[in-house]
Amino acid sequence: MKPGRGAAISVGIIVVCLALYFVLTLQFSWLLITKADPIGVAIGVVLIVFPVAAAVFVGREVLFGFQAAHLLRRMEAEDALPVDDLPKRASGAPERGAADEEFPRWRAEVEAEPDDWRTWYRLGLAYDASGDRRRARGAVRRAIALERDEGRAA
Repeated sequence: MKPGRGAAISVGIIVVCLALYFVLTLQFSWLLITKADPIGVAIGVVLIVFPVAAAVFVGREVLFGFQAAHLLRRMEAEDALPVDDLPKRASGAPERGAADEEFPRWRAEVEAEPDDWRTWYRLGLAYDASGDRRRARGAVRRAIALERDEGRAA
């Protein structure tokens, strides 16, 4: 099995379950709304709003995953990924202390070339290795935006 294949299968299962939940909830909501009881109508509307919000959230996350994977494949093809030689914990995750020591290198790379999506993607990998998932996602989102802009300019 290819790396990342298990995650793609998991996401697919979640999306199918969400779709099934959405259909069943819409049916139940319609029954509540058509009874014309004010409380039933209110509950029916809320039952429609929550799955729609969930679908939007899941859709954004799936799109982010596809876009990040696209950048990863491009960097692999360009041989532009950093060498992963950090010491690992038993779980396979990098040791944070070692990742933190490497971090200034990737930050300086972004400061030197702030418009290069590759530097932002490598910074995202460095944030992730240091355990800062929020900033990692932000850096990868910036890389996605820069790569998209680069494609438009070409």
